Amino acid sequence: MNDGIADNPMTPEEHEKYSRQILFAGIGEAGQERLLGASAVLIGCGALGTVAGNLLVRAGVGRLRIIDRDFVESSNLQRQTLFDEADARAALPKAVAAERRLRAINSGVEIEGVVSDLTPRNAAELLSGFDVLLDGTDNFETRLLLNDAALSLNIPWIYAAVVGSYGLTMTIRPGETACLACLIEHGEGLAAAAGSEATCDTVGVLNAAVGTIASIESAEAIKLLAGKPEALHGRLIACDVWTGQFQSIRVARDPGCRACARRDFRFLAGEAQPHLTLCGRDSVQIHERGRRLDLGELARRLAAAAATEVRYNDFLLQFRVPPYQLTVFADGRAIIKGTKDPAVARSLYARYIGA
Repeated sequence: MNDGIADNPMTPEEHEKYSRQILFAGIGEAGQERLLGASAVLIGCGALGTVAGNLLVRAGVGRLRIIDRDFVESSNLQRQTLFDEADARAALPKAVAAERRLRAINSGVEIEGVVSDLTPRNAAELLSGFDVLLDGTDNFETRLLLNDAALSLNIPWIYAAVVGSYGLTMTIRPGETACLACLIEHGEGLAAAAGSEATCDTVGVLNAAVGTIASIESAEAIKLLAGKPEALHGRLIACDVWTGQFQSIRVARDPGCRACARRDFRFLAGEAQPHLTLCGRDSVQIHERGRRLDLGELARRLAAAAATEVRYNDFLLQFRVPPYQLTVFADGRAIIKGTKDPAVARSLYARYIGA
C-alpha cells in the first residue's frame, strides 16, 4: 500500500502541472505528493470508467491499471469519454484505447490496460498491491466478486452504478463501513432499485448522470489517495439528474453479513460466478477460458466457412453469421449478439470456435 510519499519529490514541472489542485486546501502539497505515489485500479472502462480514469490521471495518481473485457462500439461514444469514432471503427479493446488516450493526457502517470474479464481465478493477481479499486462494471455478479476480493485483500473500493438518469455510489472500507453485500443482500430499497432488470441497453442512459456519479466516485478515491479519509462522506449517495432529486443515506454494517462479518467469499471462491452472462440486450457472453486462440488462423478458417465480415486485430476477432455477430477474444471468451438464448450462444460458439 501507498506509504503516502512519492518516490521522488515533485519537480518544478509537476508543481506547475498540479498547481491549481495544490492550491485547494483539501489537498495541498502534501496531498499531491501522496497522489503521485498512489495507485488505483479501474474495473470496467465503459461510461463510469472512462470519466473516472480521465479525472484520476489528470489529478496525478501515480499508477492506474484498467481492466476491461469489451471493445469500443459506436453506441459507446455518447457517454464513454475516452473513445472516438476511429476506436469504434477499429473495434479496439476499451482497455487498449483508454491506455493510449490517457498516456497522451498525462505522460507522468504509469498506465496499464489489461484486456480481461475479472474472475475468481485472476482477481487476487489483478487487484493486489493497489491502494483503491473503482467500480466501472455493468453487472452485480462482478460487483459482488469485487466486493469479496476487496474485503479479502483489505483494499478500499468504491461502488458506483448508473442507469437512465439515476445513479448511486458508496465507498467501502474493509472493517470500517458496510460492504456491498450488507447493502444489496438484505433488501435495501435504493440498492434493490439499482439491481433491477433495467439496464442501459433497455432504458438508456444520460451522459450527465454518468458524469455526476463518476465525479463523486473519483473525488472519494482522491480523498483516500491523498491521505484525507476524514473527508469521506461515509454514505450511499443517490441522485437523479433529470428530476433533480438527491439522497444521502447512512448504511449500517450488517453484523451477520455473509461477506464482511462471516467472511464467506462465495463469489471469490467461484461458487456464484456464472459461465454464461446475459450481456445487455440480445447478447450472451461465454466465459470460456483455459485456452489461447490463434486469431489469424481462426480468421482464415472462418473466411472459408459461412461467416461474413471477418476482421481481427491483436486482441479480438469479429464476424457475422446472420443474424448473429460474434466477437471472440484471444483468451477464448466470446460475446454473441443477436440472441438471449444461452443454448443458441453455446451452439454458435461450438460450431465456429470449437468446444
